[in-house]
Amino acid sequence: MYEVNEQLVEQARERIRRERWYNVRLVIKAAPGVSLAGARVTVTLTRHAFRFGCNGFGLTTIADRGLGRAYEERFAALLNYATLPFYWGSYEPQRGVTRESALRQMAAFCQERHIATKGHPLAWHEVFPAWAQQLDDAEVLDALRQRVRALVSGFRGLVDTWDVVNEATVSARYDNAVGRWAAQKGAAPMVAELLRIAHIANPQAELLYNDFNLRAPEYRALVQALVDAQAPLHALGLQSHMHVQTWPLEEAWKLCESYARWGLPLHFTELTILSGRAKDPNDKDWHTVHTDWPTTPEGEAGQLRYGEALYTLLYSHPAVEAITWWDFSDHQAWQGAPAGLLRADMSPKPLYERLQQLIWGEWATHAQGIIGQDETFVARCAAGEHQVEVIMPSGDKLSGTFSLAKGENPAKTVCVS
Repeated sequence: MYEVNEQLVEQARERIRRERWYNVRLVIKAAPGVSLAGARVTVTLTRHAFRFGCNGFGLTTIADRGLGRAYEERFAALLNYATLPFYWGSYEPQRGVTRESALRQMAAFCQERHIATKGHPLAWHEVFPAWAQQLDDAEVLDALRQRVRALVSGFRGLVDTWDVVNEATVSARYDNAVGRWAAQKGAAPMVAELLRIAHIANPQAELLYNDFNLRAPEYRALVQALVDAQAPLHALGLQSHMHVQTWPLEEAWKLCESYARWGLPLHFTELTILSGRAKDPNDKDWHTVHTDWPTTPEGEAGQLRYGEALYTLLYSHPAVEAITWWDFSDHQAWQGAPAGLLRADMSPKPLYERLQQLIWGEWATHAQGIIGQDETFVARCAAGEHQVEVIMPSGDKLSGTFSLAKGENPAKTVCVS
């Protein structure tokens, strides 16, 4: 279940060194008349540009506050990106009665800790509100359009990235208003219309289409139709739940190459790697919740080995800009699966600890040296936000910051004080 092609992983490590790192020439300036030549300098990454994330469904919501605080602390210590739950049926269980205050609290928690947020999903044929089943389709779809407008505009500044439509390649199979819309009008026109509504509601928002159906021609055809229609689509969401079997790394790379053809960023939106036995492939009901699906030492070792390899491979691909794990803890994992980076008691599994080493160690800027006579210093940097600290010969300390975007001209002037 946890097979790893070590040759591909080594190639990915080399690609990371080539694609994700920049030699940045820093011109470091202090107050007029203060020379920094010969001073010691350190350059440290404080926030990745790449989004390392997870669904944050437990943020501020776990009733046991001891467990909740541990969840929140470990989340913020590792990740800079959180997917928040806006499923229509649970967000608005009664018409006009919403969980807005709870979602604002979750989003504010993230904002305070500089964790970027994504809302998931605005439109989906599943988790459909029961009250909407009693209405005619035209009224439901008008309510859906208004929902998209209200959420994207209303959460502007707190949530500016959205999975606008989820899994439309199979929507027509569902007997509700969204399913019938897709069946009658086609998936692509439905998705394009909702993308345009979201874009008008917040022109600065980043809008995704998200799907699990990666190997089906329907997804590729849908993307091509959206591109041809010039819909405001900013990134492609690729789900990667591996409850039954992990993907061969070769297949993961081929999928990246296939979906990169449109020049859109790729977001791995729902990544699941188990740390226990695999799901029975004959169990076709993906909504079944299991209560006897434990994490095991052997499973955690496999999750570590394969998880590190897959993160390395995906991070190395130049089109991939986000990886979102699903779920953060076994405490409330989908289907009761041992899918978390944390155990049910919020203790970290080995993969959590290894990702900490990778994201904030091996893949983060940690440069130090002496500022040259021309007051410059060349640092090897990852994309993101950085802290610069200068220690003068007198012992005085000065500091400044700079940001480096992916592919940006690697020359920066940094003012320290």
